[in-house]
Amino acid sequence: MKSPQSTVHGPRSKPKIGIIGCGTIGSEIAKACLLRLNGAIELTAICDIDREKASALQKTLGGKVAILGIDGLIEKVDVVVEAASAKISGEILEKAVRSEKDLLVMSVGGLIGREPLLKEAAKKGVRLYIPSGAICGIDGLKSASVGKIDSVRLTTRKPLKGLAGAPYLKEKGIEIDSIKEETVIFEGNAKDAIRWFPQNVNVSAVLSLAGLGAEKTEVRIVTSPDYTKNIHEVEIRGSCGVIRTVTENVPSAANPKTSALAILSAIATLEGITKNIRIGT
Repeated sequence: MKSPQSTVHGPRSKPKIGIIGCGTIGSEIAKACLLRLNGAIELTAICDIDREKASALQKTLGGKVAILGIDGLIEKVDVVVEAASAKISGEILEKAVRSEKDLLVMSVGGLIGREPLLKEAAKKGVRLYIPSGAICGIDGLKSASVGKIDSVRLTTRKPLKGLAGAPYLKEKGIEIDSIKEETVIFEGNAKDAIRWFPQNVNVSAVLSLAGLGAEKTEVRIVTSPDYTKNIHEVEIRGSCGVIRTVTENVPSAANPKTSALAILSAIATLEGITKNIRIGT
């Protein structure tokens, strides 16, 4: 059975954390665990399909954490942090639910289509943490969803190099370097956007889960050689009125496909797990 992390009146215990994925996001979260979050949580283990990448991170962390496989890591920790990819995040969710371990998911696109598993997690008391990522306005969307939501629209503007390698470009024969002016690359729903741009529009998956679902969440992706930031514009219409947010993100220095705010959002979510005071919806 899953053991509670805290009692009604007692102090919250220090959760053991395990990180799956030792790339840009996982590495920054790991460093934060030993610095900003030191004393509040215990970073127990890391994991990556690339053993050399995991070993490099272990060395950066001073050799203080173990390198384990996915199953071994899940067994040893209280909270699993997925920072790998949408290809595997759904599988990690399934394993975490089976083991009744809490899970923080960064590759949210991998959860789309697995809604029954999300319900199973809730039934088992498994806590699933989904950071807001690189957008603002999730609090407003959650509040609006208590009433009636008519539409959720996301317009994402990314530099050319931030879209490089997306399956959609290959499918449509689009040479990203040949684009010389502002161009609409994609218009459709979040379900298709997540499929064709798995490393670029995790924010659309977050919006989908918090709002109308992936098939009814509208997505537009725009690029230009003049863009230097990842910009996300969200418009929500419903019985509450109209909510509009614009977030201009600085790309991560290590990976232009990742916004720096997405990493900070994950760290803030982990920090929130350890606190009894929560601000915002």
